[in-house]
Amino acid sequence: MKNQLSFLNFLLILLLNACSIEPIVPSSVPEKPPVSVVQPHIVSPDVASLEVTKWDALPGWIADDIRPSWDAFLQSCTVLRNQQLWKEICILADSIQRRDNTTLRQFFERHFVPYQVLNSNGGSEGLITGYYEPLLKGSRKPSKHYPYPLYTMPDELLIVDLSKIYPELKGLRLRGRLEGRRVVPYYSRSEIENDVSNGKSRLQGYELLWVEDAVELFFLQIQGSGRVEMENGEIVRVGYQEQNGHPYKSIGKLLVDRGELSLDKASMQGIKEWGRKNPDRLNELLQQNPSYVFFRERPAGLLGPLGALGVPLTAGRSLAIDPRAIPQGAPVFLSTTWPNSSKQLHRLMMAQDAGGAIKGGVRADFFWGFGKEAANHAGKMKQIGKMWALMPNGYVPRTQAR
Repeated sequence: MKNQLSFLNFLLILLLNACSIEPIVPSSVPEKPPVSVVQPHIVSPDVASLEVTKWDALPGWIADDIRPSWDAFLQSCTVLRNQQLWKEICILADSIQRRDNTTLRQFFERHFVPYQVLNSNGGSEGLITGYYEPLLKGSRKPSKHYPYPLYTMPDELLIVDLSKIYPELKGLRLRGRLEGRRVVPYYSRSEIENDVSNGKSRLQGYELLWVEDAVELFFLQIQGSGRVEMENGEIVRVGYQEQNGHPYKSIGKLLVDRGELSLDKASMQGIKEWGRKNPDRLNELLQQNPSYVFFRERPAGLLGPLGALGVPLTAGRSLAIDPRAIPQGAPVFLSTTWPNSSKQLHRLMMAQDAGGAIKGGVRADFFWGFGKEAANHAGKMKQIGKMWALMPNGYVPRTQAR
């Protein structure tokens, strides 16, 4: 055992020095929910802890209209029912005929226990941001009007998932590429977009679609999924396939640090406005974020974009979380405020997504849906909030050793 651990430590050092590393984000999301049993959730103490509490500790729990959350919960159950912890509850949920607020609230209160989510330092508050499903203009062929490509995952992108061999490494995935016999970091955003040899881009042949606006493409990568309207009116849905392994870097924060935007203007809308005023500096700014997302085309008939759980997201009821803190699929009660407002927002959500920028215990991304109103809310949302994970009776939080 000692020799095995020594080898593991050696392997980790070798790979960590060679590749970029980040928490697992939506990766090769399945077209259908997986049928395998998901491993029990283990809380990483370096990220969060879950503290049992009572229902009356949840502000606004009684007032929230939880009916819109019910369908989202049933979506979660299409995956969760493969876990022993959730199987019975999901069967019971399917059997409920009367779906008024009182009945549904009683269901959660009888079969779940609320756990307040705490940060690694014991704090109960964190950042709540928003995201949405954008609409871009595009084409299946490049032209002067549509010069910016969406790429699918290149064959040379190497993904090392050590948790298949060592379960204690669940939540970590290495990405890189081979250079001879060496594993090196995969190309950054600037390397992908700038490196051209013999008139060919580095990823030529992996183009999925072309779009008209570089800034909209950049924010599509941040959102993780979207729709592209073709010249003939066809709507193509695209979703996250993989990521290059480089850490996400906020260009809004960068502009604030440079003194070019005030903190209250460092929203999606504020960044786009800055870009319109500084077109000659825009490309340099975008490339300060080395993270790059690859896409795949999604079926047209989906109810919504697929999240990390593998189920369609529900506008206003789906949440992206750090799966090291909260189990994917779990109901989460959120207490925060509306974007750019002090108006209270208390809502039952479902943890159905993840993201490269969503790291920490009390940290979430609120899915607002599709359209201009959703984009407006998402772009402006940078609120302080609290979160409670609702876990089935009998759940015992498991903590991974430091």
